[in-house]
Amino acid sequence: MFRPSQVLAFGFASGFAISALLFFQPASAAQKKVVRVLVLKGKNLRIRADGDSSLYIRGLRSGNRRIRALKVREQNKKLKLNLNIYGRWGGWAPIQRTSQLRIRSNDPRGIWLGKRRYRGELRLDVVGEEIQVINYLDLEKYLASVVGSEMPKSWPMAALQAQAVAARTYVLQKLGTFRPYDIQSNQANQVYLGIESETKSTKKAVRKTRSLVLTHKGRLINAVFHSSSGGLTESSGAVWKNQLPYLVGVPDHDQHSPRHQWDIRFTKRELLKAFRETGGLEKIKLITTSPSGRVLKAKVYGPRGVIEISGKELRKRMNLKSTLVRFKMVSSDTLAKHDLAPAFSSASLLNLRGSSPSDDMRKSRGFWRDWSRGGESILDPRIPMLSSPPSLPLRPMSQGSTVLDLPPPPPPPSSNFQNSVLIARGFGAGHGVGMSQWGAHGLAERGASFRQILNHYYTGVAIRSYQGL
Repeated sequence: MFRPSQVLAFGFASGFAISALLFFQPASAAQKKVVRVLVLKGKNLRIRADGDSSLYIRGLRSGNRRIRALKVREQNKKLKLNLNIYGRWGGWAPIQRTSQLRIRSNDPRGIWLGKRRYRGELRLDVVGEEIQVINYLDLEKYLASVVGSEMPKSWPMAALQAQAVAARTYVLQKLGTFRPYDIQSNQANQVYLGIESETKSTKKAVRKTRSLVLTHKGRLINAVFHSSSGGLTESSGAVWKNQLPYLVGVPDHDQHSPRHQWDIRFTKRELLKAFRETGGLEKIKLITTSPSGRVLKAKVYGPRGVIEISGKELRKRMNLKSTLVRFKMVSSDTLAKHDLAPAFSSASLLNLRGSSPSDDMRKSRGFWRDWSRGGESILDPRIPMLSSPPSLPLRPMSQGSTVLDLPPPPPPPSSNFQNSVLIARGFGAGHGVGMSQWGAHGLAERGASFRQILNHYYTGVAIRSYQGL
């Protein structure tokens, strides 16, 4: 409940005690799984009803109160609230830091928060200097939006169903993890964009898999997923602290993904912005890579010094799609005259000429060997094909396997450096652990069921109803 110091326009009660989890819902609905989703953090917001319908607010002196809209904004470093009652706005009043407001609507069109609509109930809390808006709603209704937010509605039903089961497992494992919310609505957890992302196909995918989750030894798994792995998913222990038995690297089926292979060029100015403490980048050396070749640690050499950073930090600074990436510094003149691909291929190895590797090529030992070692080559067609990429142990990079052809310590800036361009060539998008969404699409197109998709990406799991857990 909000308790402004001036209550004439709003009639807020003081000391209102919150009792029921969903005070607007009937008793039968209270037995359903309810998800608390953080949908907004900020100092300025507007909530309104759809059309001429009303919103119902708890926290007023008179109990439930009907209004059309409300606004929150910061004035003179203080958060203030204004309510629209019967089509007329009142005055602005300060909000106390211990306040909470709870809002719902009987309209199936939901509640507008900015440019999005949400089902269920919205709760507003003052946390620090900001307002947190938390959406309370039924699990299955939440999932209908998540599936549509994470995957295109036109994708095969098996892929949408696999996404529904993974998303349901993921959020159920998060229930009660955070206070006062369970999960965020962005890529930090899983994307949730409200009613606009619900479609007939996403609702069907959720309905057809109702209550189904992924378990390992009778417990919910951490069902993480990502966009595209670039040919081989990653084991969890190579990316995060713990290695989970069901999150191990497997061959992917994402070769048709638009993010399967990508190239980015960085100018001197862009590198200076990304690495200000080193005065830009003259050379980058890979220190450690994962079994699939993702960068774990790297050294960046610049005119002002050297820093060692994690692959995660490198990806963040350079806005890379993934850490499955290699680098090459070339002169601007060379880049203008030649194709991009030869910069990554030695004379004795296959020249890709900018094309994406085939499925068979990416299953070769040569591809994974070269990437795991951090070499500049990409494929060695002389190595026999394997049914799946080999499991390679984590290890430091071998001597001389630097990505750029510049020996340490870095030389002082030269005219060649001044006119050079850094090229990043990478594969996939995301952390690479768990289910690949484009891989799920590829398997579904080949006729795989959602169960087959899930069992491929999550090793040794069972698919069962969470109601029996």
